[in-house]
Amino acid sequence: MPKTLTEGQQRLFFGVLVVVLVAFGIYLSVGGFSGGSGDDPGDAAGQDQSQAQGRPEPGGGGVDVPATAPPSPIPMTATEDMQVLDWFPLDEDELKAAAATAQGFAAAYGTIDYSKSPEEYFKAMQDLATKEYAKTLAQSSGAAGLWEELAEKEAVAEGRAEVKKLRSFDKNSVVFVVKTQSITEDDDGFEEDLGDFAVTVVKKGGEWQVYDFQPADAGNLGAD
Repeated sequence: MPKTLTEGQQRLFFGVLVVVLVAFGIYLSVGGFSGGSGDDPGDAAGQDQSQAQGRPEPGGGGVDVPATAPPSPIPMTATEDMQVLDWFPLDEDELKAAAATAQGFAAAYGTIDYSKSPEEYFKAMQDLATKEYAKTLAQSSGAAGLWEELAEKEAVAEGRAEVKKLRSFDKNSVVFVVKTQSITEDDDGFEEDLGDFAVTVVKKGGEWQVYDFQPADAGNLGAD
């Protein structure tokens, strides 16, 4: 039959059992058996680092952090150093070429020799105009009326023109206001001031051509 423990042995056994149970409870309370239920220490470290750097965790709902890059102020040019022509879509040479076309057309408008055909008179202007405008030049410019008037007087007239101002512009179109004269070579030395004309020139195939020509007070603002 089994041997019965003495009273002293029983007390010792229960004492050891209590110590083992207390030690096991302490082990569980400090993270023992962390298998799949506990937090990964690496995750905790990453979270602490993200918070320290002021960045929201991926997938989280953190607030945006303002950019820390320094401002880059633009330079401010003094009034006396401003280069006005740099603001134009056309450089100085292009503006001069456009003005020369406008001025040449206006001068041709005022140049009439009654001994030559009207076709020769119109051709001088058509050579400076767009194909579309050249087709309607005789009807739309008033040139036919001027031709008839001076032809009746059997006058030979020299056209003169001078650009007065630039009315409007963009990268492919410029409108100039041009003062125009028609000076006859008769005995009276008649000089006729034809007035100011708005001359629209457009860039076609790398050169400037007249798109429209009409009195400056008619409101010619340029090509569409």
